[in-house]
Amino acid sequence: MDDVVGVVLRESVESDLDVLFEHWVDPESNWMAAFTSAEPNDRRAFDERWQRLRENEDTTTRVIEVAGEVVGSIGSWTGDGGREVTYWIGRTHWGRGIATAALRQFLAEVDRRRPMLAATAFDNLASQRVLEKCGFRRVGAGTGAPSNARGTFVEETLFRLDR
Repeated sequence: MDDVVGVVLRESVESDLDVLFEHWVDPESNWMAAFTSAEPNDRRAFDERWQRLRENEDTTTRVIEVAGEVVGSIGSWTGDGGREVTYWIGRTHWGRGIATAALRQFLAEVDRRRPMLAATAFDNLASQRVLEKCGFRRVGAGTGAPSNARGTFVEETLFRLDR
């Protein structure tokens, strides 16, 4: 299922943070994401992070909704090599094509700057598949930052979208 009917990307509002925080603290989600906060259970730090993201003119963030329910978030920013994209889907919504549909919509309607870069943990095959379905190509691998969720360095798979 590549395109989920009813995926809506919208600006975040304060009331979204409760649901997004629930996604953020999930241990399995943290393991898959690998490069996460050192203290994922710190609600104050989470709220402060979202405030910084929403106030930063270079960062674009959207909440992902399906059928009126907040199911995740997606965003982009300028990094060392250009624009970078990230997304986080609540684990109860994995495997339904939401990340693919949201990323396609984000790239087509929200942030059209290219190149767009992305990175995943080497073993996050589901996220790698999402990127490939959306036109990203693998451009390399490397040792990422230490993984707070895994307690060790984790290799990254790097992706790039030029069109």
